[in-house]
Amino acid sequence: MKRSRHRGNKEERNGDEPAILETENLDRQGTFMGGGPDPDTISLASVTAVTTNVSNKRSKPDIKMEPSSGRPVDYQVSVTVIEARQLVGLNMDPMVCVEIGEDKKYTSMKESTNCPYYNEYFVFDFHVPPDVMFDKILKLSVIHSKNLLRSGTLVGTFKLDVGTIYFQPEHQFYHKWALLSDPDDITAGCKGYVKCDIAVVAKGDTIKTPHKANESDEDDIEGNLLLPEGVPAERQWARYYLKIYRAEGLPRMNTSIMANVKKAFIGENKDLVDPYVQVQFAGQKGKTSVQKSCYEPIWNEQIVFTEMFPPLCKRMKIQLRDSDKVNDVALGTHFLDLRKISNDGDKGFLPTLGPAWINMYGSTRTYTLMDEYQELNEGLGEGVSFRARLLISLGVEILDPSSPDTTSSTEVQVEGVPNISETATGKVEEFFLFGSFLEATMIDRKIGDKPINFEVTIGYYGNEIDGVAMAKTKGKKGGGNGDEEETELIHNSSDEEMDSDGDLTSVATTPPMKPVITDRNYFHLPYFERKPCIYIKSLWQDQRRRMYNANIIDNIADKLEDGLNDVQEIIKTEKAYPERRLRGVLEELSQGCSQFLSLANKDQNQSGRTKLDKERLKLCLSEVEAIGQQAKAMRSQVKKSTVRDKIKLVQNFLTKLRFLADEPQHSVPDIFIWMISNGKRIAYARVPSKDILYSSIDEERGKECGKVKTIFLRIPGKKGFGPAGWTVQSKIEIYLWLGLNRQRKDYLSGLPNGFEENKLSRGPGLPSSPPISLTYMMKQIFQLRVHMYQARSLFAADSTGLSDPFARVFFSTQSQVTEVLAETLCPTWDQLLVFENVELFGEASELRDDPPIIVIELYDQDTVGKADFMGRTFAKPVVKMADEHYGPPRFPPQLEYYQIYRGNCTAGEMLAAFELLQIGPNGKADLPPIDGPTDMDRGPILPVPLGIRPVLSKYRIEVLFWGLRDLKRVNLAQVDRPRVDIECAGKGVQSAIIPNYKKNPNFSTLVKWFEVDLPENELLHPPLNIRVVDCRAFGRYTLVGSIAVTSLRKFIYRPSDKQANNWSTTEEIIVVSMEPEPTFKKMDTVVKLDSCSDAVVKVEDDDKDEKGKKKKRKKGDEPEEEELDESMLDWWSKYFASIETLTEALRAQEAALSDSEEKDDMDIADGGDIKPDDSPVKGTKRGKGKKEKRKPAVDPFEKKKPKLDELKVYPKELESEFDSFEDWLHSFNLFRGKGGDDDDQNVTDEDRIVGKFKGSLCMYKVSDDMPRDMSYDSNMGMFQNIPNNDPINILVRIYVIRATDLHPADINGKADPYIAIKLGKTEIKDKENYISKQLNPLFGKSFDVEATFPMDSTLTVSIYDWDLVGTDDLIGETKIDLENRFYTKHRATCGISCNYAIHGYNVWRDPLKPTHILAKLCKDGKLDGPHYGPGGRVKVENRVFMAPTEIEDENGLKKQTDEHLALTVLKHWEEIPRVGCKLVPEHVETRPLLHPDKPGIEQGRIEMWVDMFPKDMTAPGPALDISPRKPKSFELRVIVWNTDEVVLEDDDIFTGEKSSDIFVRGWLKGQQEDKQDTDVHYHSITGEGNFNWRFIYPFDYLMAEEKIVISKKASMFAWDETEYKIPARLNLQVWDADHFSADDFLGAIELDLNRFPRGAKTAKQCTIEMVTNEAEMPMVSIFKQKRIKGWWPFVARNEEDEFELTGKVEAELHLLTGEEAEKSPAGDGRNEPDPLEKPNRPDTSLLWFLTPFKAIKHLVCNQYKWLAIKIVTALLLLAMLALFLYSMPGYMVKKMLGA
Repeated sequence: MKRSRHRGNKEERNGDEPAILETENLDRQGTFMGGGPDPDTISLASVTAVTTNVSNKRSKPDIKMEPSSGRPVDYQVSVTVIEARQLVGLNMDPMVCVEIGEDKKYTSMKESTNCPYYNEYFVFDFHVPPDVMFDKILKLSVIHSKNLLRSGTLVGTFKLDVGTIYFQPEHQFYHKWALLSDPDDITAGCKGYVKCDIAVVAKGDTIKTPHKANESDEDDIEGNLLLPEGVPAERQWARYYLKIYRAEGLPRMNTSIMANVKKAFIGENKDLVDPYVQVQFAGQKGKTSVQKSCYEPIWNEQIVFTEMFPPLCKRMKIQLRDSDKVNDVALGTHFLDLRKISNDGDKGFLPTLGPAWINMYGSTRTYTLMDEYQELNEGLGEGVSFRARLLISLGVEILDPSSPDTTSSTEVQVEGVPNISETATGKVEEFFLFGSFLEATMIDRKIGDKPINFEVTIGYYGNEIDGVAMAKTKGKKGGGNGDEEETELIHNSSDEEMDSDGDLTSVATTPPMKPVITDRNYFHLPYFERKPCIYIKSLWQDQRRRMYNANIIDNIADKLEDGLNDVQEIIKTEKAYPERRLRGVLEELSQGCSQFLSLANKDQNQSGRTKLDKERLKLCLSEVEAIGQQAKAMRSQVKKSTVRDKIKLVQNFLTKLRFLADEPQHSVPDIFIWMISNGKRIAYARVPSKDILYSSIDEERGKECGKVKTIFLRIPGKKGFGPAGWTVQSKIEIYLWLGLNRQRKDYLSGLPNGFEENKLSRGPGLPSSPPISLTYMMKQIFQLRVHMYQARSLFAADSTGLSDPFARVFFSTQSQVTEVLAETLCPTWDQLLVFENVELFGEASELRDDPPIIVIELYDQDTVGKADFMGRTFAKPVVKMADEHYGPPRFPPQLEYYQIYRGNCTAGEMLAAFELLQIGPNGKADLPPIDGPTDMDRGPILPVPLGIRPVLSKYRIEVLFWGLRDLKRVNLAQVDRPRVDIECAGKGVQSAIIPNYKKNPNFSTLVKWFEVDLPENELLHPPLNIRVVDCRAFGRYTLVGSIAVTSLRKFIYRPSDKQANNWSTTEEIIVVSMEPEPTFKKMDTVVKLDSCSDAVVKVEDDDKDEKGKKKKRKKGDEPEEEELDESMLDWWSKYFASIETLTEALRAQEAALSDSEEKDDMDIADGGDIKPDDSPVKGTKRGKGKKEKRKPAVDPFEKKKPKLDELKVYPKELESEFDSFEDWLHSFNLFRGKGGDDDDQNVTDEDRIVGKFKGSLCMYKVSDDMPRDMSYDSNMGMFQNIPNNDPINILVRIYVIRATDLHPADINGKADPYIAIKLGKTEIKDKENYISKQLNPLFGKSFDVEATFPMDSTLTVSIYDWDLVGTDDLIGETKIDLENRFYTKHRATCGISCNYAIHGYNVWRDPLKPTHILAKLCKDGKLDGPHYGPGGRVKVENRVFMAPTEIEDENGLKKQTDEHLALTVLKHWEEIPRVGCKLVPEHVETRPLLHPDKPGIEQGRIEMWVDMFPKDMTAPGPALDISPRKPKSFELRVIVWNTDEVVLEDDDIFTGEKSSDIFVRGWLKGQQEDKQDTDVHYHSITGEGNFNWRFIYPFDYLMAEEKIVISKKASMFAWDETEYKIPARLNLQVWDADHFSADDFLGAIELDLNRFPRGAKTAKQCTIEMVTNEAEMPMVSIFKQKRIKGWWPFVARNEEDEFELTGKVEAELHLLTGEEAEKSPAGDGRNEPDPLEKPNRPDTSLLWFLTPFKAIKHLVCNQYKWLAIKIVTALLLLAMLALFLYSMPGYMVKKMLGA
């Protein structure tokens, strides 16, 4: 866990080559093709020292102790259902149901519409492990006409798993259309679309919501389907056939006690398990039959799922369960990841698998009544033991819905399948596993000192309980003899069975041994020279090829990962030539890939190869080949400047390789090592079988095969989470080898040499068996020197927020401790620990190259109780043999940083060095002396010797003390007189005491300094500690909080070079025109200027050809938008224009990104070169090209977009744009209290913050020639020109525009938000202006608050949810540090507008005019200027700017002014030499709202900005008016003149003719309450209807957002009206009126009033095309046309789900504003005023009256013939029944009396 392994002095040998380079490390892999070393392959540094594999006897240990899977995390899924379109069905009342797992939420119901608009937001919160979360299915379904009594009918559903959403970019789908399909009828096709946003956030993720843009481009449904990248839009139905053949190796168990009782009485010994398999996929479940009482069940069944392909559910969960009367339990679970068994490329393949065995792992095999690890069997967390294996295969068949034999339902089916042959999964071979325990140390003392032994199992072999029982199954397979009694007799032990060749099949456990005490925390087992061994023979199908290929790819990936880590380390430590190392890594990668191609294709005809094996091989070959070629091409392009980009690309290779190496079809199960104390299982380790698999070819061999591996055993299951899992249960050094029995000749060759084998005594003439233990004859004696220098950023283990750290070092069976340093997180121990007489077994030369690892643990000393664990790290020592010289290049070793881990989290780093010195024949006399520094005497403690300690030099550290903020109480007392202590490397300085923190929390003395000796090497600088103490009465001090500044590099002062001062010699003119460009166009026009060139830059003005444009406009036939009317414009016009600019800029950025990626790919393909320096120019050229290409699409907007003054909308906080405004004043958070014991410690750190220290640091080497300015103030040191920190009064003006995506706070899934503002003691709650039931409220408010810095420096803006009863809930809040904004050089007090105006919507709002601001800036920066010259020029220092000099006032009079000139300079202030920096523009910032109870998860966002005006300057004008625009009232008058060709629905009762009683219904979308109907045109025989009927719809409309605003109560119980914004759409429907039954719906049309097809001139020209083919039709907007008349088609869907024409309507639409409507009123229907004439209708209503007989004949004979017959028959039957009932009683009496 080393951070840098650069020892310029360590020879690394590759095999037995001599060390070639003296000063540099050779790359470990020894891939040198030529003679000498390639400079690119020289490793300069590495991430962990442990990776140094020089000889190949040891493999590297894993550092992270805690299992990461299976631990619950917080997730939040938010779904916004916006609208649905094209729902299939007539006149429905749809609602949408969103369900995730068990949770269901419903939208409201919309009446009689096929395209409902909802815009409703739902949030689901979960606290589950990631695997469980990502397997949950999210299901959207549309249900129609659901009410309290009926459940409604399902229109269609769409489902996908949460994982798919989470792995989208930004974890979300935004404004996408989900395609609905009917699960009961797969032939039906699309049932409609639902548009929604879905996002999944885990704790700590942030989601960038794209800015809400206009909705025109999202109406393209096909282009915006809710599908992940790469999934085709047309998904087909498919059948997934999962065949389940049989299982074996089930654990011996039963969940009912009765069975044991039964056995005792009846003596019947049945298998006590009733297994069945349950499969879950895409929200559906299928089960096989239950096989009663069977440990080796055979099912031969297949489960068939019908689901879309490709499925949006990634994993199939296969669970083996035990059926039981009470409750079924899982025996084991396996997940099939469909991505791993299919490939969507051009030469891809459908998911396929097997027939193959899959292994299931879970809890231990010992049967206990209450299984504490049961959830491991459910698939949560890492299994701790083998459970069973299952033989399955999977196939997928794409359905053809048109073929008649496809069943249309998606129910899960279970069918039988024929048996499978024995050899289908491969030939059964005998495998041999050998292991030797070389060392067992660090055994946790808690376990107790009972004898300890280790058990090794592979599958169901080697397990004590299964030993005997398994003999039966082996008998079947031809291993072992099946007679269990006999086995028992030969050896009285169940785990030592005989093999047919007279060899023992297994010795699976080591002999028990009593542990010996190492120190207070740990035991070790006294193996010394006698090392116990285990071996197991087992039978498995021989599928080694799969494992070999995975190993080769893993091997390539491991080398690549190490190489990348090296490169990153080089970059981090700023060593030279990272690009060389990267080239070496790429070289190695391409060689590895070509090696794979030559090796992977062997053993093609082996039995048991499945389709997946062949397909995966093809896939791996092509992918690996591609990676190799790209790596080769990329190698030539690596330049110093492109290293970082290339690293990103190489990381993609790495993830791809890791993906390919993961083999979905298992073969040999994993190996488990258990530590058993006194028969109780304590801790385990799991070793993948492929890692220790032997092959004669190096690349194919497992990375740990035949090597000594250091393994840390862990606690199983949930107990291993958190601190319990961090203490090492035991550290074992184990040697493992797995291979075929016939390959076993050299299975011992990897062990350290110098041992003898001890075997069980056998009869003569039998072949030799493997050893049961090894005795080492050779041992070497060493002295280990551990140089512990210091550590930094340690974990805070005490409630003070500090720790009392000491380190404990373990090597072999010894351990030693450093001294305890009190109250620090950055201890400098400076201590040498010497381990005498360390005995190591094996040959000296091997130990030199590959010593055992050293474990260092850090603890916090507590006065009472046990020391707390603070972290752990490993290291390898540098070894010196007795015959070597102690000197460069390897000795003395250098100090290096090692990363400390606590669980899976980093917990600081440690600076140390380790050397292992062999003690030769002369004893210790030959060892190098220990020369400590002479000036320190520390008693028995040895300091680190001179050659190893860093070289020091004198630094001066200056500290700027500004003030303290937000200090919390300490032990319930308020902080009153705080002081800050600064300490670095033992020296330090104290601030002045703040006499009264409440009154003024700033320091009186600003700058102090101290001198200190620090290492020359900046990377070794110790941290600087800042502590705040409160000085109480009687000389007591209490610690308030502390922080360690780990890296001082950003505070190091480096004097600027001389070249920077020759500015004054050059004149540079910048010509800047008045018109600001919209930002996204600027890409073409900005050109970078060199500091010393005479350049004139011309920024072109767009509107030069204004006149030309105007002339052209007249030709266009579309009436263009007229020139902007200034009086119409307000602040919102500016805001919306800016948001549009922002979205366009973001789009352009994305386009540019994808462009540049394309370019990269092309360059790689061409093998071309990318020159870094000319890329900006290239970018601009290509930018232009792109613009031209996209011109036609954007053109209509281009012409229309008027020139508006814009502001800058930041999609994030202002701080993130300007580096938190820490240009000279830094904020240091102070911590107190224990660190969090959570996975992610950064989250809980927020609770530990107890305040802030504001100030800064500056450090520099002490030397005499420090340059001094004329006006240098020696008291201020390096901090010149800093304002004083006296209290200052300020007017703060907060503008809140709107909030978006708020977290719902009420049960109905909405909130009633209002704003609350807190600054110092002022609190404003804007409670009466809450906005009802809105999650995206528009506030448009400004608040003025007076504040005094430094007391009130943090502004909190919160959004609360208004509640009628009870307290209001906080939705979220955001905190802003106003002080840093006020004092920053970026001038964040009041943003600078892009133009200067003295009236209108863009009025200048700063009390200081641009000229004043510029003059002040020049004075503060000691600049020459500003000099205003003639001709609109201004000169500052040596820059000249040009701009117009005239301004118009309200009356249109022009006058001269310099303001534009000054403003131009301010806008380009960053170009001013020496003091220039970007000034904050007029802006709107978007800040995330957070809730203290849900740290890290956004609860919504707020758009706002803050202006600050000092009270001692001129007072600012009134606040800008940003109150929301009021909607404008309109009236839409729709006259329905006639209909034609309406379908005829009724058969006339009397005459049998087809006819319809037509009427037309209309409403403005969303306002079904105001639906209006015409009168009925009865008995239309031709489908023609005449109405002359007027509908009148008054509505309120927001022009800017193109939405109708309606306010209505959400329900009858609602307290207040809720405002809804909905699109303006007019619905017209045609109906057939019925007197007695419900009216029949015939057809409808929906017109979007902003763009709808222009009506046809005549009924003949009116076709269905106007609806189905909208894109080609000329579109009009009623808001521009005002009046329009024409024919439009009515359409409805037929049985085949296609649109058909059901009628035509002639209508006239007339739009009036509210005022116009008042002036010329009109009546509805045909009423006054302005009545319409009555329609001329043929009089058909009394027809049947005139021809009565004809009508009756028709009625009786034709229409109701059968009905008449049925009625007569029924009457006859009734009469008979009545007679029977009447006469029955009398008859009975007669009978009874015998009369």
